Amino acid sequence: MSIKIKHRSSSKLAALVIAATIAIAPLAAPATTYASINSGNLTQSEQYQTFLSTKYQINVNSQLTKGQYIQYVADLLPGDANSSTLAFTDVASTDAQYAAIVELNEKGILSGATVSAKQQLEPWVAAIIAVRASGLKELALTYTTAKTDAALKKINSSSAQWAPHVAQELAVAIDNELIPEQYYKEFSKKSVASSELINTLLGQIVTFNGQYKQYLGSSQDADIIAELIAAYSTSDIIQVNDLQTIVNTALEKDIITGYNFKDSRFDANFVDEYALTYGHSDLKHAIQLIGLLRSEGIEAKVQFEPKTSAFQYLIEWGEPTQSDTYQVKQIANGKYVAYSKEYDLKLEFTSLADKAKFQDIINAYAKKDADDEQGLIYASWWQPLYHSNTELADYESVSNNTISLGNYYAQTFSLNEEVEEIVAGMKQVNPDVVVKTNQFWVNKAFFNYLGGKDHK
Repeated sequence: MSIKIKHRSSSKLAALVIAATIAIAPLAAPATTYASINSGNLTQSEQYQTFLSTKYQINVNSQLTKGQYIQYVADLLPGDANSSTLAFTDVASTDAQYAAIVELNEKGILSGATVSAKQQLEPWVAAIIAVRASGLKELALTYTTAKTDAALKKINSSSAQWAPHVAQELAVAIDNELIPEQYYKEFSKKSVASSELINTLLGQIVTFNGQYKQYLGSSQDADIIAELIAAYSTSDIIQVNDLQTIVNTALEKDIITGYNFKDSRFDANFVDEYALTYGHSDLKHAIQLIGLLRSEGIEAKVQFEPKTSAFQYLIEWGEPTQSDTYQVKQIANGKYVAYSKEYDLKLEFTSLADKAKFQDIINAYAKKDADDEQGLIYASWWQPLYHSNTELADYESVSNNTISLGNYYAQTFSLNEEVEEIVAGMKQVNPDVVVKTNQFWVNKAFFNYLGGKDHK
């Protein structure tokens, strides 16, 4: 087992300032019936709502104005406005959403002569902005009248009832499920957009811009094992020379006892309150862990995050066996460092109760307490490693110390009282290094291992 050192805070703090609304007019609207989309205990809209609130501090109310929606869209999109001028006749530079309107105008999301920011948000306006903010504007221009009418028929409408480009963009929103079926009814009359529809549209904007959750699938999916095997098979030992120079020197000087390399491009971006991270090195163990969750009736989203664990290799352990998953290299002071291909399984549960139950399942079926113990899944460890970015009962607080270079980062776990010494030591190795430290909560067995108190 390698010395563990992992996981940074998985929050992607969202984009910046800016967004605005449209100025186009429809001639009518559409209809159909509602159908609920359930995923675990939350509808898709509720999942988006939780995500938007947690990651972006966006909390949609039922009486949203166009200007407020513009601001929310701006908060989800990266980049600032390059100029400070506007062609809209009803917007002043002192208005609360001015910067957002400038930004969305520059990005081609807003057009027309006026914004009418104080008007209540209509469903069609929200949908059109979402199409453009999702990068689908050009796709809409390919829609023929026949294709447009085929889509609009689902909301009991036709292209004759809308300005041409509005009809095309609404059709794209329908075909690409920015507007799920259960919200078709909102387009049947002149009405205010519901908070559920707005959360869904904002969630789709995040998704189409690559800022939503990233995962292989659900633990209950028929193909999740195939996806897991493919992810493991295509991952390699991570080597980042510039980072290794720093952390290997820290290892030489006994500032740290080990570290991990990870790639932020694989971050799951789950909602911390519902998520846990589980680390291991063996693929068969991961496969059986998914099966264990299934057998216990636990549903969770699953993301595979490649990880390389590095630690000092002692000569007295014997001649190391080199492979694609395990390599030993000599560093400057003559010591040896072992690099082990590992992974973090990021799990997002459908309820807080299931997240809490995970520890009981691991302690019963995936934690080794005796050399000859039976009834455990394959390759169970004495100190299984799993952790949460939010506080949990019967977990212990520790710290993760991280240095980054581009998409890659090295991380080392430590007791909270060791943070100051580790940061100071890293600064001695390289005065320019930036060490980010965040607190999180680990299982007691790993906490004891980290503190050198108990190998169990």
